[in-house]
Parts: sequence; structure tokens; C-alpha cells
Amino acid sequence: MTTHKMPLESRGWASRLIARFAAQEDLNFLLTNRIPRQTLTRFLGWFSKIEQPLVRDLSIALWRQFCDINLGEAKKARFSSMHDCFIRELRPGARSVDTAQDILSSPCDAIVGACGQVEDGRVYQAKGFPYRIEDLMVDEQSIAACRNGTYVTLRLTAGMYHRFHAPADLQVEQVDYISGDTWNVNPIALARVERLFCKNERASIRTRLSSGHLLTLVPVAAVLVASIRLHFVDVLLHLRYRGPNRIPCDAAYAKGQEMGWFEHGSTIIVFAPPGFTLAPGITTGKQIRMGQALLRLPEDTPRSAAA
Repeated sequence: MTTHKMPLESRGWASRLIARFAAQEDLNFLLTNRIPRQTLTRFLGWFSKIEQPLVRDLSIALWRQFCDINLGEAKKARFSSMHDCFIRELRPGARSVDTAQDILSSPCDAIVGACGQVEDGRVYQAKGFPYRIEDLMVDEQSIAACRNGTYVTLRLTAGMYHRFHAPADLQVEQVDYISGDTWNVNPIALARVERLFCKNERASIRTRLSSGHLLTLVPVAAVLVASIRLHFVDVLLHLRYRGPNRIPCDAAYAKGQEMGWFEHGSTIIVFAPPGFTLAPGITTGKQIRMGQALLRLPEDTPRSAAA
């Protein structure tokens, strides 16, 4: 058998390239995590709301240098502040929602992260980095419903549309707010910090579908992007909010209806009970838009119940 070895000079080039990428990852991790995360997050939250035109224009221009932002989809062309631009609404028709009765649509624009089966309460934030759903959520009903179900991690990048919507016709029953840290949730951090989602500020939203199934949405905040606004809760959930941490709710939402937004953006993890499956094409790394097919209901779900 003939074997082909990489020339020494090529191997040296490859080693230097790998070392360069590793150094860039180290720098990214250092700059976004080895800083006073909560202080910087609160500062940016204040600064982004400044409505002085020069500050607004310079902030948005700088932001657009680092992020791919499509403001052509926005409902309005002028913004009062960078924050106003960040939480922008979309013009009518900018997104279409999959209306199939057996489909749960994506609640947000995102890049699909870890996804698949929940293994007796264990899921993954990245390859080789598992965590327990009991460490992420505190609601017993949600934990029991998805212990062996299906999950999808949806990561919103800084330039994306940051509002999230109902993936199906549903009733919001309860919100558990958990104040926490603000680690970056990019792939570099997820591959280095164990149980990262369980450390960060988050809200566990228990909903019930018209089919009777429990579906849990867990928005997770991150560095520079803390604070979660929910239409069905009359307070802004942020790092300094301490309670009540369990908020009973009774709010009905139609599929595709807006439920809230991140004050800046981060991650939403969707947990479904056993029998739900990933929609075709949903794999790690796929970019998805709000309204596209995300999960499929169990085949034995009555059509009338899924409607």
C-alpha cells in the first residue's frame, strides 16, 4: 500500500495556521469573558439607550462594522437610539410562518446549536460538554415533560432580529426567572465553560400547546446582552431583578405572534416532550429564520388537537 505524507514545509504551515486560530480563540475568550461582565453589561444597557443623534449614529455605524445587519427588513427607517435599532420590529411580510398543523416553527432568527434527544435529563451545550436540565430549569412539570424529549438550541448573533414569537398556538402558564452571570454564549465559550447556560441569567417559560403537550422555552442572556422583555409579564427581567422568581401566567398566543424580545440578544433553548422530532434539515450550524419549521409533533397527535 502506498502512503502519502504531507511535506514538512506543508505540515509546518498547517501547524502555524492551527496555532493562529487557537490564539484568536484565546483572545476572543479573554476579551469577552475575563472582564467585569455584569458591570460592562449594565453600562452598555445604559449607553445603548442614549438618544443623542451623534451618539446614536456613531454607535450604530460602529456596530454595523462588526455585524451583518439587514435594516432593510425593519419596520421603520429611523431609530431613536442604538437600543431602539437593536430591538427593531420587522416590516409586515418580512417573515413567513409555517402554518402546517404538525409543525412547530422557530421562535426566532438564529443559528442552530446543539440539538437532538434529551437523554434522561442530559443535554449538550457543545460536543463533550453536557449539562442537566435540572440545573437549567426549576419547574418540576417542565423537567418531567422533557426528560426524554427533544431539544434545540437557537443562538442569536448580535446583528440578527432579536424578537421571539410563539412556535405554535399555545397558552403561557408560568415563568421562572433565574438571575445569574453573563458569560458569552458563542461557540468558543460553549466549548470551554462547563454548564454555561446553567450559570447565566435566564427565564424558563412553561407553555401548553393546543394538543395538550407541554413546551418549554428558555431564553438565556449573555455578556452585553442581558435583560429579557416578555409581553405577558409586567416587569423587565434583568440582572438586578430579584423576584418574585416564579410568576404565574395565563396568556394565549397564536402561532407566530410576538411574545417578547431580548434587550440585546442571546440564546433560546426549546424543549419538547418525547415523540417530537427535529424538522428536516435542522442540524447544528444551520441558519434559520423565525417561522420556519423547527420541530414536528408526534405522528399520533390528533389533527384537531394540533390545530
